[in-house]
Amino acid sequence: MYANDSFFDLSPWGQVGLLGISTVLFLLSLGLAWWLLRRRPIWIAIPAALAMFWAFVWLSPQVYYTYYRMIIPDLPLQWVIWPPPGIGEALSMLIFQGPQNLSAHSQGLLGWCLVAVPLLARWRR
Repeated sequence: MYANDSFFDLSPWGQVGLLGISTVLFLLSLGLAWWLLRRRPIWIAIPAALAMFWAFVWLSPQVYYTYYRMIIPDLPLQWVIWPPPGIGEALSMLIFQGPQNLSAHSQGLLGWCLVAVPLLARWRR
């Protein structure tokens, strides 16, 4: 399924760097969700988690593009986050119906983890 994913066009060190950045963004997102949502009522926390996911889908491409500029020197300096994605685009990633690549599926996994954060906070109490 992922054989033609652009991740595999990177050098081994480029792949390690991309995994590192993705892991840091994933953990920061979950930590922020935990800090912001753990004590909110569930009817606020779940929509807020979905809003955080939408913001991640919108803003994270700039972080990744900046990384790609570091490892591919010929890329131009530019913004890649112009219009925010539609809610439908973000939800399609959440249900794994968006692009069939590692990036979209990883974002879908993050979305479900963000939704799980307030639920786990209640379970833990």
